[in-house]
Amino acid sequence: MSGKASAWLIIGVGNEMRGDDAAGIAAARELARMEPEAVAIEASGEGAELIELFSGAGRVMVFDAAQSGSEPGTIHRLDASADKIPMEFFRYSTHAFSLAEAVELARVLDGLPAKLVIYGIEGRNWDTGAPLSLEVAQAAREAAARARAEMREISAHRRKECHEA
Repeated sequence: MSGKASAWLIIGVGNEMRGDDAAGIAAARELARMEPEAVAIEASGEGAELIELFSGAGRVMVFDAAQSGSEPGTIHRLDASADKIPMEFFRYSTHAFSLAEAVELARVLDGLPAKLVIYGIEGRNWDTGAPLSLEVAQAAREAAARARAEMREISAHRRKECHEA
């Protein structure tokens, strides 16, 4: 096997019309370009939609803009399958409830995928009609590269476990 990440669902969350809120979409597009066999979906981030996307998925990688107070362009990696997601990371939301709230509700409903990794990219500018900030665009590419390496490592580890069984 080649180490490709074909069993992964990639979700890019955001709004391209609100500046750095498009960071998740940009990162997901970049990762989909690097891993064309993976399934990539762009989502608005509406909680019920995210919970439905999680349902039945085995391994999911989510990208979204974050607003935690860190420097713009900071990349946060959160393993939602192992730990609760801090609400303050995704407090900026144009949705009824945030990504963090959707994850925690899915956890309560026993609807999380076996592996759920979230990359939050710290934004700076949320103005309507603004483009991605330069540092956020660069961070989106870096987050995609990190996620690709992680996906390949997890996939290789699973194949090794299967061969040893």
